[in-house]
Amino acid sequence: MTERVEFEVSGTTVVGDLRVPTGGAGPFPALVFTGPFTGVRTQVTGLYAERLTAKGYVTLSFDHRHWGESGGQPRNHEDPQAKLHDLRAAVSLLRAREEVDRERIGAVGICLGGGYALRFAAFDPRVKAFAGIAGAYNNPYGMRTGMDYPAALTALTEVLERQDLGGPVEYLPAVAEEGEAAMPGDEPYAYYGKAVAPWTNEVTRASVRELITVDNMMGADFLSPKPGLIVHGVIDRFCSPEGAEEAFKRLDQPKKLVWLDARRHIDLYDAEPYVTQAVEATAEFLGEHL
Repeated sequence: MTERVEFEVSGTTVVGDLRVPTGGAGPFPALVFTGPFTGVRTQVTGLYAERLTAKGYVTLSFDHRHWGESGGQPRNHEDPQAKLHDLRAAVSLLRAREEVDRERIGAVGICLGGGYALRFAAFDPRVKAFAGIAGAYNNPYGMRTGMDYPAALTALTEVLERQDLGGPVEYLPAVAEEGEAAMPGDEPYAYYGKAVAPWTNEVTRASVRELITVDNMMGADFLSPKPGLIVHGVIDRFCSPEGAEEAFKRLDQPKKLVWLDARRHIDLYDAEPYVTQAVEATAEFLGEHL
């Protein structure tokens, strides 16, 4: 059973899908989801939410503020603090539902959402377990390798300065097979190039600054004693296996790292058998620890 839900965060409406298992007696354990950069709930988080609802969990996938059907300006802008606040309000909604066991709530993140779910779970005592799938555990130390970090910060801060002085919000394509984009190349385009509304192929330029300055990896240092699961592909050009391994090393027990024989980052978005393998690993881990 899927119910469209709306909730307010700082005066802005957030839109989501609440899924409740059919059959069996509640209250059920619950999961809140956050997903890929630029993603909306009809894509990756919705797929995983549907599959894990079938495993016996109430799930809440939603469009973060600035994205999809949710409100917030500017549109299509990455706002790390807003995403963490959205997750907090989403858990409040779950705990108020009679179908939910309010003491058994976990956070699941996919891609960029892996880092947000980790950081959120580490600092919200209402969240009892974390699972990250093909996660991006961003931190400035990692981001500054392989790029001219000062030059990137300078260019992106100039964008914000122009906007601060009254200029328009500046955008670039989210994906492109060739040319400039926030996520350039054939692999992101293979997934998002077929996307339909409410996803749109644009993102604020300032979002890139947020990606290279946010520290979500720190959540790994503070999650304990909550259980943490990391599921990752052995080859991933966009969310490095080394980052997943680093996050896992920084977690304390109980923890588990599951490597899947996936060769593309987007294999864990919608490709089989990888999605099923990730769902099974997540359900098994949460069944033991949540």
